[in-house]
Amino acid sequence: MGGTVLSPSSTPSLDSTASWITRAQAGDGLARDYLARRYVDNLRRWAHGRLPRGARDLSDTDDLVQSTLVQAFNRLRDFEPRREGAFLAYLRKILLNQIRDEIRKARRSPEKAGSSADLPAGGPSPMEDAIGRDLLGRYEQALTKLTEDEREAVILRVELGFRYKTIAEALDLPSANAARMAVVRALVRLGDQMGGEHGNR
Repeated sequence: MGGTVLSPSSTPSLDSTASWITRAQAGDGLARDYLARRYVDNLRRWAHGRLPRGARDLSDTDDLVQSTLVQAFNRLRDFEPRREGAFLAYLRKILLNQIRDEIRKARRSPEKAGSSADLPAGGPSPMEDAIGRDLLGRYEQALTKLTEDEREAVILRVELGFRYKTIAEALDLPSANAARMAVVRALVRLGDQMGGEHGNR
């Protein structure tokens, strides 16, 4: 290794997720470290918004994020980097499955719920607090009916708060304005789907 430290600023020609993934798949530990650093804050923020308070008492956000990264890197040889945003979507899917596992554990563990009166196992997540459990359920269901690009546009902007320039890079769009339009179209479709879900109840 020779003590070389790789970072986005020191290697601008390689500041492409696909390039770093290819290197990590070949066993480059520095590339794995770079990918972990690049995504860890986004994953923490996203997990914090999704994990119910009671479940968070069982396994904190950092543990879930670290476990997500370990799982992702263990399966990295099977991952095909189609575009910049694909790896974040891959990480988020692993993390979401772990969050669902934590929620199930919390609901099955009444002794955990009874050990802390202010952290009920069935407590809402910050997102549920913000928009309500019913609306969040409709939002999640509507997301599954969008195309992959639409779903990524919504999540990158609404849940992760990415700038349009970053969204453009993630979705292979030519400009920030193109990303803005893609987000608007995706949100309109999301609203239509959520309206349809509400009408079917």
